[in-house]
Amino acid sequence: MKKITLLSLCVFAMSPSITFAADAAAGKAKTMTCTACHGADGIALIKTYPNLKGQNAAYLEKQMKAFKSGERKDPVMSPMAATINDADIADIAAYYESLK
Repeated sequence: MKKITLLSLCVFAMSPSITFAADAAAGKAKTMTCTACHGADGIALIKTYPNLKGQNAAYLEKQMKAFKSGERKDPVMSPMAATINDADIADIAAYYESLK
């Protein structure tokens, strides 16, 4: 019985459907490059760039992953998104969502 329980816990822990909460504090530390266009407080410095402050994290993640995959193209964002892993994208999105 102990073996079955242990095996079940291992399978559950390795399941790809499990998501862990993003870390907004870690996201803040990962936004140094973002601030050049989107501002230190998530308010864009140039009107043609979007404000990220308070945006929904799921929306931001979807857009960043679209830039990363090439589904969405932009000469500035596409190369930047290509260098960011999914966990960092989640943290960054959580940080911008946390700004009120």
